Amino acid sequence: MANNAPNGTIRLEIFRYSPDKGEEPKFQTYEVPFREEWVVLDAINYIKDELDGTLTYRWSCRMGVCGSCGMMINGIPKLSCAAFLREYYPKPIRVEPLANFPVTRDLVIQLDDFIGKLKSIQPWIVRKDGEKPVSEGVYLQSPAEHARFKDFSMCINCMLCYSACPVYGLEKEFLGPAAIALAQRYNMDSRDQGRSQRQEVVASHEGIWQCTFIGECSAVCPKHVDPAAAIQQAKLSSTIDWFQEVLWPWGGKK
Repeated sequence: MANNAPNGTIRLEIFRYSPDKGEEPKFQTYEVPFREEWVVLDAINYIKDELDGTLTYRWSCRMGVCGSCGMMINGIPKLSCAAFLREYYPKPIRVEPLANFPVTRDLVIQLDDFIGKLKSIQPWIVRKDGEKPVSEGVYLQSPAEHARFKDFSMCINCMLCYSACPVYGLEKEFLGPAAIALAQRYNMDSRDQGRSQRQEVVASHEGIWQCTFIGECSAVCPKHVDPAAAIQQAKLSSTIDWFQEVLWPWGGKK
């Protein structure tokens, strides 16, 4: 297969925005070389290196691991390091910052809201007072115990799920798919004892009950984390909690 397209180029329409300069958002068009093996991030790097050094965006590993290069590519949240130019050729490619987030500049979004929500669910192993911390002992897990939360632990915080989530787009108080999936990951870890603490956030009005189970978060996840499934599991667990605490006179406990 030839490395070059017949005409040798493909057009990228890049979102440009510099709020510190008082400029209105706009799209700027660039013609870049077409290469079969290039991904959209390669084309953007070419623009930065060869055509326009003012273009601002995030990227790091180029291997689908760091999650920093998420962008809207022709209206769909994707990792730009995993979207090949050949998937779009010969049509133009429109590149925008991830939807549902404030834009700092060009393709860079503000992550403050997510960072705060992530911290609120305590995404680490919590041990009860007086219990030996995991760091001071060996806590063995069976393959089955590890398998319960393994998929949810694959999240790379790329924010694609938040960009695809219509609920988060309308209700910024919503805890969001990735944060809930990570809470579920630790709640299902046999070494963790912090579920009751997380429930105050996860089972609140701004948590799992805001989700309407559209499933776009799972559809766009590059690591197949399936945050929609995590949310439904958390809803089931919280419903069981309610039955135990309210409907059973003894609170579900002997």
